[in-house]
Amino acid sequence: MRIRHGRFTAAVTLGITVLLGSASVPAVAEVHRTPAACAATLDCTAGDIDRMTMAERLDLVRALSDGPAAEVIPGYTPRWRNIEGIVEFFRANDMGAPGTWVSHVDAGIIEGIERGIAIASGRDEDTFGNPGSTLWANYLTRLRDGGLASRSAHDQAWSEAEQASTEHGKALAEQVHGVPPTAVEQRFYEFSDFYRLVLRNRSPLLDPLSPGPGPGSRRQLTFLDWFTDVGNATPSLRGAELAHGIAEFDLPDGAAKTVALLAAYTEYLLTDYLDQTGAPAPQSS
Repeated sequence: MRIRHGRFTAAVTLGITVLLGSASVPAVAEVHRTPAACAATLDCTAGDIDRMTMAERLDLVRALSDGPAAEVIPGYTPRWRNIEGIVEFFRANDMGAPGTWVSHVDAGIIEGIERGIAIASGRDEDTFGNPGSTLWANYLTRLRDGGLASRSAHDQAWSEAEQASTEHGKALAEQVHGVPPTAVEQRFYEFSDFYRLVLRNRSPLLDPLSPGPGPGSRRQLTFLDWFTDVGNATPSLRGAELAHGIAEFDLPDGAAKTVALLAAYTEYLLTDYLDQTGAPAPQSS
């Protein structure tokens, strides 16, 4: 029996293709970037950060503050200590495992900070699609150039950058990865919005009574100053503990909820405020 050479070659090729196609091909492993590498290169994506543990993210935020950010705003205390407090809370409560809603939102926040530092330091202009990147860059350059000398202007710029990064992280979780928040996570997120709302709406009339965000350590005089101090991890850590506890309950919306939250935060955090600032305890009537 004679077999034409062309048909024989085609048959052999087809057989090899089928065999190769049926063989399992190992997937390419995703690279796990380290906090030190991300702080050095400033090019880790939200996906890279999502694969980090909360302990690693805490190291990353601190490395960003102590390294490249300190080069942009020398002499200033770290500008994201309050975010460190939130990450510490997640770590202590086993929240934010890679791929979860909390993880994606948190990764979006940290990515925005990282890229903002990269832009402000002149490394490149790539925002990685994160709207917070440009706002963080503007915040850092304005702070460096003296444009945020008043507490009200500083807090507004900081909160707007953090809000944009947070909303981007929320979109990554829900729209890109299809991971919705649980009811408790959604309420916890709304309480974090309350914190940013307080920052954004600080009255300039309070500026003469409050220390501006200049270089070096600044004593926080009032409870509001202390509670909204982005350079202090304690209010955000302790506030997150309270917020998560309250989030277990579905409180009615409205002004009464806002007043109740503010009263709860004040009572829960008062001892920490007095201990850290040395302020006199309020006299009971």
